Amino acid sequence: MAFTNASRETGFAFSVDETFAIAAKLAMKNDSYRDHTAMKILILGGYGTFGGRLAHLLAGEERLTLIIAGRSEFKARAFSTHLARGARKVPLAFDRDADVEGQISAAKPDLVVDATGPFQFYGDDPYRVVKACISHGAHYLDLADGVEFVKGIEQFDEEAKARSLYVLSGVSSFPVLTAAVVRHLSRGLAQVTDIRGGIAPSPYAGVGLNVIRAIAGYAGKPVPLVRGGSRVSGYALTDSFRYTISPPGYAPLRNTRFSLVDVPDLYVLPQMWRELNSIWMGAGPVPAILHRMLSGLAWLVRLRLLPSLSPFARLFHFVTNVVRWGDHRGGMFVSVRGKRPTGELVERSWHLVAEGDDGPYIPSMAVEAIVRRSLNGTEPRAGARPCVDDLGLDDYESLFRARRICTGERESMPGTAPQPLYRRILGSAWDSLQEPLKAVHGRIADLEAHGLARVDRGQGWLAAVMATAFGFPQASDSVPISVSFQSRGDGELWRRTFGGKSFSSFQTRGEGRSEGLLSERFGPFAFDMALVVDGRNLLFVVRRWSFLGLPLPAGLAPTGNSYEFAEDGRFHFHIEIAHPLSGLIVRYSGWLVPSAQAQALGASFQNAAA
Repeated sequence: MAFTNASRETGFAFSVDETFAIAAKLAMKNDSYRDHTAMKILILGGYGTFGGRLAHLLAGEERLTLIIAGRSEFKARAFSTHLARGARKVPLAFDRDADVEGQISAAKPDLVVDATGPFQFYGDDPYRVVKACISHGAHYLDLADGVEFVKGIEQFDEEAKARSLYVLSGVSSFPVLTAAVVRHLSRGLAQVTDIRGGIAPSPYAGVGLNVIRAIAGYAGKPVPLVRGGSRVSGYALTDSFRYTISPPGYAPLRNTRFSLVDVPDLYVLPQMWRELNSIWMGAGPVPAILHRMLSGLAWLVRLRLLPSLSPFARLFHFVTNVVRWGDHRGGMFVSVRGKRPTGELVERSWHLVAEGDDGPYIPSMAVEAIVRRSLNGTEPRAGARPCVDDLGLDDYESLFRARRICTGERESMPGTAPQPLYRRILGSAWDSLQEPLKAVHGRIADLEAHGLARVDRGQGWLAAVMATAFGFPQASDSVPISVSFQSRGDGELWRRTFGGKSFSSFQTRGEGRSEGLLSERFGPFAFDMALVVDGRNLLFVVRRWSFLGLPLPAGLAPTGNSYEFAEDGRFHFHIEIAHPLSGLIVRYSGWLVPSAQAQALGASFQNAAA
């Protein structure tokens, strides 16, 4: 703000004129200015999709005045009544097609946040809001996702610096969060050669019309990429690949198809990492059938059978907000490849999963973080630029912790010795396992373990048939158990013997749509499970199943509360297998110790087994 900038330049706390100005503000009836860090923020599109979420994020901050602006003052007023108490809320009718400078001057904001859009279609004078902010002396942020718009913001750099203002464009997940993640993942690397990222929104997130207009506008159109170290063109929504967002030790998202999108990252990140060999950014909207239909229509534009999908934007908006199903979860990933100073190749990835309604707030969190840093005395440096280095990953993590948002990292080094199966799947979550679990799952060599178990069998003929077909043990209050773990290529053969009766399964790392999961095969059946670390327990959560490689309905997949844990220095297990049609099939629980430890127990182990 003006007086803080002046105090830095003069070296004095406040000038006489500034003191009177501050006193006048503090004396204003019902004004929200509490101290010298108070801010008055004008949010354009303040009751829209992203602007509304930003207003919710900032509503509890008493040091703020939030001017909720949109075309309808009635809608702005109605929206404001649903915001949390704290900040002062002022509804305002604002028409960006009218006298923008006059409207901003009348509102007298310290900061203007443009959350309207689509920024790709702002007409002949796309920066009229920016110009008005600089003229009035207000800082400026926007959530633009249009590459050309974000690039063009740099033309105001000298004017912004002359007025000691920050003017930042693209203050959203793309490119602020992606750039922060790439900087974090590239630590210790001498060179970053490849960057890839994607966002997978929940089907229930609610997508604004302006977002759909932007997507429809660039679908099937050329998108600037870096491939093979050269500038080339991809085509939006027609270039796709599949990926699984899987924070270590957390239930991953379902394997998702991502399609190329036109975002500022494709321009700004190659400027920051000039040695890039390739960069790619995508989105993975669900349900998948709607995604494929949109990609098919984008191909018509690419083949010049249609000029644009823009005329269908309202239809797309209606369909995406009505036809939706699946898990109410969303996520994001960023991966980098590079070289250490020693020349070793490294691949690192960052994963985020957001539960329920918390994910849709992430695109607005960059603005929230900048506002909160400013309130605490740390403003962005003056100038006009794409917002790529004004926030770090730590700024986000502090906001994520307040919501149901989980993040984690993975790292692999091609050409290095293979790691144990569970360690490869769990990634950094491996370190949180208790030692008895690491002793069983952390070895490359074969292992034999012994112990005791209790077995319960389900009731009814169908449960009995299923248990017999898989070779599950008979019911017993206490039965000796031995398990052999044998390495077989990239997987493990588990042979379980209960009182002389055995059954086997083969475990391996899932591939394709089962990427990030543990795949366990019992004859022709395969069960793909998420390994989830929950406190001291390692949970096994069935996500997919198949017969002879053919996917089976998820609603008929086996269920049950299955987990491992450590107690009294021993490996403990609780495996429960049930089915929607039969109920409980089998449940067995108990403990195991390696053969050497069982031999050391000697007579005490034999007596317990007896």
